[in-house]
Amino acid sequence: MHARTYCKVSAALFAVVAIAHLSRIVNGWTIEVESLQIPMLVSWIGLIVPGALAIWGFREARGNQA
Repeated sequence: MHARTYCKVSAALFAVVAIAHLSRIVNGWTIEVESLQIPMLVSWIGLIVPGALAIWGFREARGNQA
């Protein structure tokens, strides 16, 4: 697999994760694991970190011509 393809695939997966967290934030969905309720802060982190990695991956794929 070429580096450009790897960057595109990775960035797309990170974008899907970021969009899922954004959906939770916008719709106010709650997540519970057994009796533990997951706070919204987790989704904010889950939006920012994978979102930044997705942007970085797409930029690398665009710049990497190998």
